[in-house]
Amino acid sequence: MKLLESIQQVSIDYPDRYAFTNQSKSVTYRDLWRQSGNLAAYIQEKSEQVQSPVIVFGHMAPEMIISFIGSVKAGHPYIPVDQSIPNERIKKIIESSKAEFFIATEEFDKESLAEYPIKYVNQSELSDVLINDQAACTEDCWVKEEDSFYIIYTSGSTGNPKGVQITANNLQSYVDWMLSDFSIENRGVFMNQAPFSFDLSVMDLYPSLSTGGTLFAVTKEMIANPKVLFTEFQQSNIEVWTSTPSFAQMCLMESTFTQEMLPKLEVFLFCGEVLTAETARQLKERFPRAKVFNLYGPTEATVAITMVEVTSELLENHSVLPIGKCKGDSQLYVVDEEGNELPDGEKGEMIIAGPSVSKGYLGEKELTDRVFFMKNGMRAYRTGDVGLKKNGLYYYQGRIDFQVKVHGYRMELEEIECNLVKSQFIKACVVTPVYREDKIDFLTAYVIPSDHSFEKEYQLTSAIKKELAQLLPAYMIPRKFIYCQQLPMTANGKVDRKKLTAEVLA
Repeated sequence: MKLLESIQQVSIDYPDRYAFTNQSKSVTYRDLWRQSGNLAAYIQEKSEQVQSPVIVFGHMAPEMIISFIGSVKAGHPYIPVDQSIPNERIKKIIESSKAEFFIATEEFDKESLAEYPIKYVNQSELSDVLINDQAACTEDCWVKEEDSFYIIYTSGSTGNPKGVQITANNLQSYVDWMLSDFSIENRGVFMNQAPFSFDLSVMDLYPSLSTGGTLFAVTKEMIANPKVLFTEFQQSNIEVWTSTPSFAQMCLMESTFTQEMLPKLEVFLFCGEVLTAETARQLKERFPRAKVFNLYGPTEATVAITMVEVTSELLENHSVLPIGKCKGDSQLYVVDEEGNELPDGEKGEMIIAGPSVSKGYLGEKELTDRVFFMKNGMRAYRTGDVGLKKNGLYYYQGRIDFQVKVHGYRMELEEIECNLVKSQFIKACVVTPVYREDKIDFLTAYVIPSDHSFEKEYQLTSAIKKELAQLLPAYMIPRKFIYCQQLPMTANGKVDRKKLTAEVLA
């Protein structure tokens, strides 16, 4: 596989260069390649099943990267599981995936897995495996073409997680696009903010490893302690930034978060959430030498499939940013409920077709058949996202399942949020529905306010509602406004909507 060959070549050309570093640990390319080879030999020796998944548990440690590469060199896909994932969900992942190995790169309660016939490798055993040189697996063993390279579990509508299978071909298509269309190939340090169980991490992980970059990990401990986070940033030499917009918004609340703090930063890559024009504008003001890119794509299509550079001209002409153009080897269609392609300017569901589209959900044929299909000779995926195309650019218009009905009016929460952030008084916001007796009673807006001169919150709310009245009908304006210094985030760096909803109901 070309990707693995690229990493191998880096280990030969730059053996002492760091492949990955966090606050306390690091690993060179020499050790990454050698130790992953030792683990691959171990997996091959112990495995009783062909291409059985390997669960890798931990949090942004070099041993996780080594275990990923070791698994695929042995011909097995890996399943990244962050330490933030509850045990009950981990059990569901084991049941769904029928994983043969569980590699714990940090402490884990082995007894909780006693009911499963899984080969458990603890920290101590893993350390011994990695340092004991063994005969390397040949390239013939490596994961290739339509073999699954990794499997990421996402939330399922049934309440059970579903495993998205990303093949070697899928990943290669994605990495090739990243290296050809973005200014990242000759960069040194890539920021790794997303946990490995979130596919946004792939955006920096493999472009970095395949080009000899160094991954700088932002751990949950750093995020929990802003003083440590920004101190680490000053010493990081980050050149490529990858994160959710929410994480960048949090950083922008620190006045010293500027080009002076990160003098080498030249590329921002955003995906996973809507990037607001205001966030992009602030970043361009604080980091005048950096390019800002807005990307879009679901896990099922390998991280992202569209992009646009957010230029000053784009900001002048757009209050809501486009998600850009589709990558060259793929197609993005906007269709109606019958699957007919819609003309420019009309909203419909976005359908993705191309070589980065997953082969489906692991062990879920019925669910796979519902959303994956063939279109014009390519694998295609029904995203459930609403979009439209205008003047050659695509625009994300929210989720089909984010539509809510309030007192008979159907509306999209993300449309309300997009209009809220146009207010001069709002930095960031999230809108959540409040239920009473199984019906939505009203909408609540959680707001991080901009600087203002109002003495009372009700005065600020009144001013915001007055502005909103120029943009939205009265029934779409949230009844309640709650002001906060920051919005709670999930372990993946997205706004934690469930936590906000729970707080409203409490």
